Amino acid sequence: MIEFGKVTKKYGDQIALDNITMKIDSSGIYCLLGRNGAGKTTFMKLVSGYMNTTEGKIKIDGKVISTAKMPESVNFIENNSPQFNMKVGDLIATAASLQDDFDKEFAQEMVKKFNLNEQKKYKQLSFGMKTMLTTILTLANNSGVILLDEPTLGFDAIMRDQFNSLLLESYSKHPRIIIVSTHMIDEIAKVTECLIIIDKGKILLQTTLEDIDEHAYSFTGRTDVMKSIIKDLNCIGKTNIGGMMVAQIYGDRIKLPKDVTLDRVSLQDFFIAIVGGKNNE
Repeated sequence: MIEFGKVTKKYGDQIALDNITMKIDSSGIYCLLGRNGAGKTTFMKLVSGYMNTTEGKIKIDGKVISTAKMPESVNFIENNSPQFNMKVGDLIATAASLQDDFDKEFAQEMVKKFNLNEQKKYKQLSFGMKTMLTTILTLANNSGVILLDEPTLGFDAIMRDQFNSLLLESYSKHPRIIIVSTHMIDEIAKVTECLIIIDKGKILLQTTLEDIDEHAYSFTGRTDVMKSIIKDLNCIGKTNIGGMMVAQIYGDRIKLPKDVTLDRVSLQDFFIAIVGGKNNE
């Protein structure tokens, strides 16, 4: 379990995380969403013990963590993390020799599945293959918490799909807490179960995709009609086009007039609306 208790992190006068209190108390693939500079990487570095909080405490399985007490159960990999310039096969063998709980069989299986040449040295790999190898090495370490910071940056569509398959296979074999920060919002929705939205250092929302599917929706109609409908609803975004309005709602569904069209909200549109990027009067 990961527990934040009134956690604030400052860099000088800049507040990166602002008085966060939250819990992640069950296994699952969690998607950490936020705009650039929202605090995602700081969140992960604090959980991994790479840096200390300015105020408040973070606990992993009940134990307070810090740079002096880095949690052994957490494995954090930043985007473009380097590896020793060894052959792929040798990197896997080395990782297996250094980590008692390393799943060498899983790592070798994934290397073959994603066509990584075991005889190539790390620096000979493409950027995408380097990232895929690092992700495989991370997931093969059966830590209780895995943190992946923008792991698909620079991937093409096929590699992103392969990455999602890798996540699902790893989680199926070793259920635990896996937190992935990404900008590929609708693609991660294919594999994630839970969503954490962070903005300007604050947690705006922590929920499941099932909850969003049930409570997030949009509808379109004449502006005058729409204004009377949304006045008592939790409208998270609206756009006016001519005499028409499109409104995104997050809340219980209501019965709509016949001249109003109901539609679903994609995870990406939901995220944009929640962080205030789509409120066009």
